Amino acid sequence: MPHLPDVVLWSIPAFLLLTALELVSYRLHPAEESGAAGYAAKDAVTSVGMGLGSLVFDALWKIPIVAVYTALYELTPLRVPVLWWTLPLMLLVQDFFYYWSHRGHHVVRILWACHVVHHSSRKFNLTTALRQPWTTLTVWPFYLPMIALGVHPAALAFCSSANLVYQFWVHTERVRKLPRPFEYVLNTASHHRVHHASQGGYLDRNFGGILIVWDRLFGSFVPEVEPPVYGLTKNIDTYNPLRVATHEYAAILRDLRAARSWRERAGRVFGGPGWQPGESAAPERPSGAPARAHERAA
Repeated sequence: MPHLPDVVLWSIPAFLLLTALELVSYRLHPAEESGAAGYAAKDAVTSVGMGLGSLVFDALWKIPIVAVYTALYELTPLRVPVLWWTLPLMLLVQDFFYYWSHRGHHVVRILWACHVVHHSSRKFNLTTALRQPWTTLTVWPFYLPMIALGVHPAALAFCSSANLVYQFWVHTERVRKLPRPFEYVLNTASHHRVHHASQGGYLDRNFGGILIVWDRLFGSFVPEVEPPVYGLTKNIDTYNPLRVATHEYAAILRDLRAARSWRERAGRVFGGPGWQPGESAAPERPSGAPARAHERAA
């Protein structure tokens, strides 16, 4: 088993320092943008609470996920050694699969029910990065190809953690656009502001984790032009962590109880978050019209 550092644990001091600096910056220079900018105490506390809760639930989900990954790793004859030059390649491949996982969690409603948590804040600051879901059991299937190709589960965990740590800094309005070469290749704060926006032209765009090149390749990239309006297209108006974590699952259950056919039930679960009876159950691609027409609040 490869011995790799816990990058999330090592990054906690930097998280705390950067969040404190951002908060002080708003005290010294209040945001002049829309009311969605800056900090709100209840919102920040909810985001931190969601992050702490995710640590507990992720530890529980890790048990069956590690069991499946380990079983598959033992079955495959392939092996990718953990070396100085293979780790960057594994990070690249993990980022590719992260893109598809992230995109899938926007266009399939049962997956969106997990990911909607991260988009539920109408603020956009470094504490928003901590607003993580408690039901991440839907993420692991997207990385099965890496395990099948011989990547050790511990190496995959390292790559996933590095990807998560990278994305912390992109959750801010205090960093404007970077020089063009960086904006073209990397996921930046500007790109991620678009991702968290609720306007129609910004919906379901910019899914990249570390790299934005996947969005450019697969037609889901949109540059930041107009100021983003953060949150959901129908906000949930609650700071209760349990409701934040479960509101879309509750909405799915209500829709299933009201459904009149099995086709409608399938659409309510596997269609896009804005799916309505009479539409195809297949989720729309971000390169077409926005898949997320509206959200339902619990």
